[in-house]
Amino acid sequence: MSLSISSPVQRRATSIWRSERLLPYLLLTPAVVVTVVIVFMPMLQAVYTSFYDLILFRPSASRFVGFGNYVKLFNDPVFWTALWNTIIWIGLTVPLQMGLGLVAALFLNREFPWRGLARALIIIPWALPSVVIALMWRWIYDPNTGVLNDILIYLSIVQSAVPWLADPNVAIYAIIATLTWQGFPFFAVMILAGLQGIPRSQYEAASIDGASTWRQFVHITLPGIAPVLATAGLLRVIWVANSMDVIFVMTGGGPGYATHTLPLYAFVKARQNLDFGYGTSIAVTFTIFLGAFVALYIARTMREVER
Repeated sequence: MSLSISSPVQRRATSIWRSERLLPYLLLTPAVVVTVVIVFMPMLQAVYTSFYDLILFRPSASRFVGFGNYVKLFNDPVFWTALWNTIIWIGLTVPLQMGLGLVAALFLNREFPWRGLARALIIIPWALPSVVIALMWRWIYDPNTGVLNDILIYLSIVQSAVPWLADPNVAIYAIIATLTWQGFPFFAVMILAGLQGIPRSQYEAASIDGASTWRQFVHITLPGIAPVLATAGLLRVIWVANSMDVIFVMTGGGPGYATHTLPLYAFVKARQNLDFGYGTSIAVTFTIFLGAFVALYIARTMREVER
């Protein structure tokens, strides 16, 4: 008798339990479907296109070439120039943004008059559109009317106007300075949030023990913001690596190929030259390189956390 009474109750409980287990997956399904359609399907289409010789102004001549575009790519000197420029672009921009953001965050974390206003104003470079920033810095760098040359000549640092964006040896560093100015507020805000989470009692105890300001920074501040630096650094590497709008507006990749990066080179080939087969092969190769770097970065970060 008891079995016949408890069986419906058990079945109902089992049904509720299964529904509760399925509910998170049902709620996530729309987001997963949108991600697959918007992100992964275009990625698969790009990989598929990279195996074809596909030039839009010669659609009838489209043909399957297998890894032909990749063989052509690795024999392309412009590709290697763009790869080296990309390494310089990431390797200088992200550390400079992080360093400047750290200094700004340490300053904004101190007590001083109008601190709230300073915290609000520092976000302006990050909030401005990239095109606006690029046009503004083009004017600053202009050898004829730019304010930078006027200041340097007035201070007798240079004797004549420097063509910042026309000199192949200087152009990429001028653009790096521009992106550093634009991106450091991101680090400043992230690091400032991390600094707010460090208990003041740790600094007070260190002061009582006689620790200098530098030792407090090394042994309290840096470990306290290390997770923030790791996360923000990874995000900025990805964003800076894919950033091409500032370069495109300021120099268009020139002079010559001096400021070509891999995303810009892929864009020029695919969207301007209409060579979608070769352009997508550049984009796919760059994605593999960037994905490998991100995987190594995450693996190393996880090992550091486990320690």
